[in-house]
Amino acid sequence: MGNDSKVLAGRSAVVTGESRGIGRAIVLRLAADGAAVVFSYRSDEAAAARVVDEVRAAGGDAWAVRADQGALAAVERLFDEADRRFAGVGLSGLDVLIINAGIPSATLIGDVTEADYDRVMAVNAKGSFFTVQHALRRLRDGGRVIAVSTMSTVYASPGEAVYAASKAAVDQFIRVAAKELGGRGITFNTVSPGPTDTDLLRGAVPDETLHTVAHMTPLGRIGLPTDIAGVVAFLAGPDSGWITGQNIHVNGGLV
Repeated sequence: MGNDSKVLAGRSAVVTGESRGIGRAIVLRLAADGAAVVFSYRSDEAAAARVVDEVRAAGGDAWAVRADQGALAAVERLFDEADRRFAGVGLSGLDVLIINAGIPSATLIGDVTEADYDRVMAVNAKGSFFTVQHALRRLRDGGRVIAVSTMSTVYASPGEAVYAASKAAVDQFIRVAAKELGGRGITFNTVSPGPTDTDLLRGAVPDETLHTVAHMTPLGRIGLPTDIAGVVAFLAGPDSGWITGQNIHVNGGLV
């Protein structure tokens, strides 16, 4: 986890999302870069505790808050808890927001129920929108907002209609936010990962399919969570101030 540069020292960050896979990698990277990190998880308390322990063992600051992004009261509670935790280490306001929380959907259009549709949209689109709204009340000038989207908005597959639509909504309101908040030097960007080696992907996609996809990229492999976290960390850092309103494809050259 070591990183001698500590480019985010003295900065506060909120990361939404489960405490595994890409979300875990982002928390570890931001903490390694010196940020104090509050992150949310939906259900796996043990995994969240392991992430906190790993950060603290390396000398960083991280706190886990159970919060379902699909419940707006829980989103508000997440930020209230973040305010309290950051104040405890002498920080005020918010410097970095990473929206990583989301739920997948792989149901053919003809089989999608209203409940399916509402749940995916509530977490991925509505929840992300109001997470940004809560953050705006706290973001300091020069802050950074990064949303984790998906390449499914570009390379749609059968069964992904609702999921891709929910993430496309996030892509668009992040672009609008970049224009609304640019005067304060706050940047808003989206990162769209390609196939990334997580438990979720491994559980949903056969090994032979992953092998095929890996060989479709010039780099000959699927992504790692740390690949995504590295790009997110760059966008969260001081060298990315001239990048805003962009959707960056992090997919190993999958074209």
